[in-house]
Amino acid sequence: MASLKPQVISRPWPTQTGFSRRLCTSPGLHRLDPAVKIVIPVLLLVLLLLALECGSFQDYLNLLRSRTYTAFLPALGAGYTLLMLFLQGLRTVLWACYRPYPPSAAPLPSITVVIPAFNEGKMVEMALNSVAQADYPKGLLEIICVDDGSTDDTWDFIGQARQRFPGLIRTMRFPENRGKKAALYAGFQAARGEVLVTVDSDSVIEPDALRHLMAPLQADRTLGAVAGNVKVYNRHQSLMGKMQGVRFVNLDFLRASQSLYKTVICTPGSLSAYRREALMPNLTAWLNQTFWGAPCPHSEDRALTNFILRSGYYTYYQRSAVVYTLVPETYAGVCRMYLRWERGNVRESWVMLGYLFTRYRERYRFLPIVECLLTQLEGPLTFFSFGALLFSLTVYPAILLKLLLLLGIMSCLGLIYYLWLERDLEFVYGVIYSYYAFFFLQWIYPYALFTVRDRRWLTR
Repeated sequence: MASLKPQVISRPWPTQTGFSRRLCTSPGLHRLDPAVKIVIPVLLLVLLLLALECGSFQDYLNLLRSRTYTAFLPALGAGYTLLMLFLQGLRTVLWACYRPYPPSAAPLPSITVVIPAFNEGKMVEMALNSVAQADYPKGLLEIICVDDGSTDDTWDFIGQARQRFPGLIRTMRFPENRGKKAALYAGFQAARGEVLVTVDSDSVIEPDALRHLMAPLQADRTLGAVAGNVKVYNRHQSLMGKMQGVRFVNLDFLRASQSLYKTVICTPGSLSAYRREALMPNLTAWLNQTFWGAPCPHSEDRALTNFILRSGYYTYYQRSAVVYTLVPETYAGVCRMYLRWERGNVRESWVMLGYLFTRYRERYRFLPIVECLLTQLEGPLTFFSFGALLFSLTVYPAILLKLLLLLGIMSCLGLIYYLWLERDLEFVYGVIYSYYAFFFLQWIYPYALFTVRDRRWLTR
């Protein structure tokens, strides 16, 4: 590929110091931010005092001892607590040992970045600009953007980016919508790079993201795929964006812990890299994958990771390769996104159980089994504990104080990882998210479980 000198334009990624912020911050939310960071800790303290004053702890235990259902509820509560503590403790030890690979001095590989787009509008141009302006040798960089039958002005914005970077961006256009998986497949088949990278059309990468993403693949030939660090682009645009911003940072905790046994179970479509020899033999099976007789058009990133792992390769998370992605800012949008993700998690976890007990690779086979089995218990136990709680409230309403307090304490414990990484007070939005998720998103797991064959994308 010939060396190119693209026109320099304004960078589309957030550039403020500290935790990077979206350029268009919501003024109203910005004014409320200091108050929220004071009110939430104060409310947690008030909950603690009220719970102690009302005897929410001792009185409830006494009540349980005097009822006929005492054998069930304590067993359920104790089992759930012990499971979560063990899983969290195991993950914490692994997370503490994680280190990203430093940039390598070895020659960089040629790469092809595939960007599928559907009705993305202006955002796809920003995604293309961020990749084209990345700090990566242009002679080793190829960009393929596939318009998946968009019905808006997406194709026009793709064309503008192609004109701005002639010879660097190649484009493809479907006459009708075929789905993200088909768009990725077409891009992969046309790619010429030694490493194939995916970037979503609603995401922008940091300038050094591609170099950092290549470091693990350069250092370890057993790695078949590397996951990037996904952060929220519109984090400061709404309360929902702020809550998800904290939640996405906490995904670092899971992927970093999984990296210690080289089994990151999902290399996200927002930013991931695949070694050509690991990816290409699996493409046809991945494209035509079915589950219980139904095609699998969504959660294509989780499915592709399963194919890579089952082939005997390892996967890793590179914290220093950062991408910012747009997230829904309404309750309906968040529910649709999480429901699609959860269906994919249910499906691919069952697929994963089908090969974890085989000699699919040489090393690190035990911890993936432990992680997968415990994770499968986590969802049902959380749901049934929620049901037991609702039943308990009918008998002893004061337990609500204990619940609210415990949710706050547990969320603060989990957000220690956020504070360690980000070192700011945005963690209070994670506390809000914990309550929000517990009371308003609990239905998603059981619904996903019973509708796992549903093929609808929901957010497209």
